[in-house]
Amino acid sequence: MEKRRIVEELYAIVGRDWVIADPDELTVYECDAMTFLERTAPDIVVLPSNTEQVVEVVKLCDRERLPFLPRGAGTGLSGGAIAVRGGVIIGLNRMNRILEIDLANQRAVVESGLVNLALTQAVQEHGHYFAPDPASQAASSIGGNVAENAGGPHCLKYGTTTTHILGLEVVLASGEIVQFGGTTLDCPGYDLTGLFTGSEGTLGIATKVTVRLMRQAEAVKTLLASFRAIDTASLVVSEIIATGIIPSALEMMDRHIIGALEEWLHIGYPEGAGAVLLIELDGPAAEIEAQAKQIEQICVRHGALDLRVARDEQERALLWRGRKGAVAAVGRITHEFYLQDGVVPRTTLPQVLREVEAIAERNAFVIANVFHAGDGNLHPLICFDSRKEGELQRAIAAGAEIMRLCLSVGGSITGEHGIGLEKIDFIPLMYSPDDLEAMQRVRLAFDPLLRCNPGKLLPTTKSCSETNVAYRPHRVEREGLAQRI
Repeated sequence: MEKRRIVEELYAIVGRDWVIADPDELTVYECDAMTFLERTAPDIVVLPSNTEQVVEVVKLCDRERLPFLPRGAGTGLSGGAIAVRGGVIIGLNRMNRILEIDLANQRAVVESGLVNLALTQAVQEHGHYFAPDPASQAASSIGGNVAENAGGPHCLKYGTTTTHILGLEVVLASGEIVQFGGTTLDCPGYDLTGLFTGSEGTLGIATKVTVRLMRQAEAVKTLLASFRAIDTASLVVSEIIATGIIPSALEMMDRHIIGALEEWLHIGYPEGAGAVLLIELDGPAAEIEAQAKQIEQICVRHGALDLRVARDEQERALLWRGRKGAVAAVGRITHEFYLQDGVVPRTTLPQVLREVEAIAERNAFVIANVFHAGDGNLHPLICFDSRKEGELQRAIAAGAEIMRLCLSVGGSITGEHGIGLEKIDFIPLMYSPDDLEAMQRVRLAFDPLLRCNPGKLLPTTKSCSETNVAYRPHRVEREGLAQRI
């Protein structure tokens, strides 16, 4: 059997314990954290321990003309780690070492499988941290953060993952090892580090990452402001930014989230609150004291129901516990939810949130909102029950309405979750055919046979006349190994 021969070759590369080929064991790799997209198990999962083993696995896939894709912790929310064409998943979980820490130059070199939070834990006693902090940072890998250009609550001030990546070691689809970027903030030539970050595993496999480390701020101040209406809270967001203050985090939760959290954690949100803002400032102590006073005045002027300032680290942790537990709390009010990820200009938040509420009413859904208000990155949670006939399809349709709404006000269809499989049909709404053709040519330059995470990110509905490589629909028959078993 063809599969048996290939599995034996993989045993020789990584060891028998690190190859998964049993159908039952492959079931856990059918999807990532977006669980209701089409589920497709890979034919084989292989777990290398170093770059050299990744190279040998990729060369085997190249020789056998097998599709393959890298996978980190599987916390992605757009179906980017689903093997839609079968083939081989290359799991990077064992490649989780910190290779170098250089505090004097504020950088570190890590393997891609390192958990995001582990890097901060390794340097925090020395007064440093790794700034990108997606909600999944206790589980997600830095390689996955690079693939999706992950954000998080503090990217308002400090930027998404791409701002903190200096260099990459990448294994291309041919098995070649290349170096992008370096150890300085800027390198001459094309910015291939920036190009690769956010490419969702379609240009190669990052095996090592050189990152920037940040110094911890002198002081941090965290405030929680409650308002009767989400419109009012949205206006406060715009006014804070308009004053020239850039909080390190500016998060919003609506009444549905507030109710679920209060039932679960008893945080003490005021009765009748339609929205709360979690506002965090960091920097020199004198500066953030002055900024906090300005923000308090803005909140009072807009009729805040309650205004709390964390007095110590324990109170700060309590305020953040509510925000970080928001998505989990939604399980108290729904059987399932569809977590969306769109971006709108801050000034359109009142209008957009009213439209989201209208979409909920038209579809007879609850849509709960918890999101990065400071940069307009929305995360509506469409509550539904797939046990009821047609509800899943209606939830997906409501999600599509929200995506079109974001685009109609000059926004984007993703802020940090990526396109993956979930939003591939929406990309043509953002870009012209010529734009997409240019992107596809870039992809083909790295992977001429489109075997690296195929069926993701870019639509596959037209052909590139000069390369004669056909674009194919993302929902396709499995190719390669699956057809030879």
